[in-house]
Amino acid sequence: MIPYINAPFAYVGSGLGTSADELKLVFTFYLSYPLAAVLKRLPDNEPWKKNLFSVGVALFYMVGLFDMWSGLRTLLIAAGGTYLIASRIQSPYMPWIGFVFCMGHMSLNHIYRQQLNDPSVVDVTGAQMVLIMKLTAFCWNVQDGRLPDSDLTDFQKEHAIRELPSILDFAGYVFFFPGLMAGPAFDYCDYRRYITTTMFALPPGTDPSKAPPTRKKRKIPRSGTPAAIKGVIGTCWIIAFLKFSAWYNIDYLLSEKYMTYYFPRRIFQLYMLGVTTRMKYYGVWSLSEGACILSGIGYNGIDPASGRAKWDRLTNIDPLGVETAQNTRAYLGNWNINTNNWLRNYMYLRVTPKGKKPGFRATLATFVTSAFWHGFYPGYYLAFILASLLQTIAKNGRRLIRPLFMSPDGKTPLPSKRYYDIFTLILTQTVFAFTVAPFIFLYFSTTMIVWSRVYFYTLLGVAASFAAFSRSLPIRKELVTRVNAHQAPATPTSTTAGVDVASIEKAAREEAKREGLLRRESSESVAPSSLAGGSSAARRAPTLGIADDPEAEIDEIVAEVRREIEDRKRRGSLVQGFDVRSAVQAKFREFGKKAGGKGKGV
Repeated sequence: MIPYINAPFAYVGSGLGTSADELKLVFTFYLSYPLAAVLKRLPDNEPWKKNLFSVGVALFYMVGLFDMWSGLRTLLIAAGGTYLIASRIQSPYMPWIGFVFCMGHMSLNHIYRQQLNDPSVVDVTGAQMVLIMKLTAFCWNVQDGRLPDSDLTDFQKEHAIRELPSILDFAGYVFFFPGLMAGPAFDYCDYRRYITTTMFALPPGTDPSKAPPTRKKRKIPRSGTPAAIKGVIGTCWIIAFLKFSAWYNIDYLLSEKYMTYYFPRRIFQLYMLGVTTRMKYYGVWSLSEGACILSGIGYNGIDPASGRAKWDRLTNIDPLGVETAQNTRAYLGNWNINTNNWLRNYMYLRVTPKGKKPGFRATLATFVTSAFWHGFYPGYYLAFILASLLQTIAKNGRRLIRPLFMSPDGKTPLPSKRYYDIFTLILTQTVFAFTVAPFIFLYFSTTMIVWSRVYFYTLLGVAASFAAFSRSLPIRKELVTRVNAHQAPATPTSTTAGVDVASIEKAAREEAKREGLLRRESSESVAPSSLAGGSSAARRAPTLGIADDPEAEIDEIVAEVRREIEDRKRRGSLVQGFDVRSAVQAKFREFGKKAGGKGKGV
């Protein structure tokens, strides 16, 4: 550590009621802005200077500010070991060897951090979690580079590493300082295209006059304004966190005063604790993204609508999307976006043998990876398991309740849909206030104390929902009848031109089982495709390792067959003797072609 550098942070921290390390961490995010501006201005044709500068700043952060010599050693072991594995092991199992090495090494640090149990001290596990995403992706990208293009998806071809980078290039990637301490993570191909400035080349056929403005002869577009906006937004979130954390914090919810309030207010305060905790992450991730934008690596091409440069390549959070989410998928999908992408591209889509479709094994592997990546506090696992149950309930609600608020064809919301949206918004936020509490309290005992103080309302709701949606009670049957009657044409029975709706769904399920889609209907949680880059598998992959709806594509196919029958009826075509099974099989093939256009199986 640089002599006396800790003194001003300790002095200011004592007045703010925070630790010196926490202040220094925030300081690094702000310091990254002018340093990113310097990085951007280094010669485009000399990428080695950018690598050296980035590594030098990272060393200053870790050793000069935090005195984390052991942390530096940890990152060097992880990075060096991964580079050796990727370069020396010529085996299809190389990425899995690298994965086990990286995750095992990080798990030891998670255990050590848990034993230390001092949140005021900034340790290396946060930086290592970001690095693990980069290193495991690096191994897969190297392995993809050894395969012919015919064996790769479009995503894999774009990210494949055909030639192992030099030690200096790899070090620049590992120690890229704007995202060192808190992310965002990104693949090596993005860093390589950044330091060589090929990222900023205009697509073929683009009018040069529409190129984003640059200064002097630099190829990196001007990014001061979007970076400043992110910096201001991040600062506002940090200020809000400092203000609200004085009112809503762990100690307050564990105090006796908390129990003096009525039950609705206790739920509101639990909800506000979650919002306040998220403010810290909103602030940190917005600040780090702003520094990445200023450096230029956040560039994501030209928006065809506005003709302006896009700077959302490394966006990691959508606060509005989280706080206004009306379902589990939206809530989780807008949180820690880069981790979601990593789990999808380098776990969920990789554990499935080539030519097969992701199934329960892929979902389970993704869940376990996400859980181990976060650490070993019991609270993480309580939250993950509960969120998985909520996904199942959300699936049933979408299939059995939501259609009643849509037009019969399922495309147009009815006037009553606004009330449904308001209800699901309040319900989602209230339920997740309970669900994310273990992530904040971490330990089983403190989580149980807080949960008991709100009478385990989400657990009771989950139990009641599973009972209501079970096939052994009449509630589900009544909902199915209502949905069928609502979606059917204006006839007294739930048939479509003489074809029983139930027969369409039965044929779809039988075809899905034949295709292997519902190998484990009770626990299956993925869509029937193993294709990356916009396919149904990518769209419905487990979010943060938490399973999604397994039957979404079946619903779509049933709806399309019903619409086809309705179209025939309106045109006056013959519908007697309509072959439901052939129609369902045709739709499955059609869906497969849509997904197949995106690439080949992993």
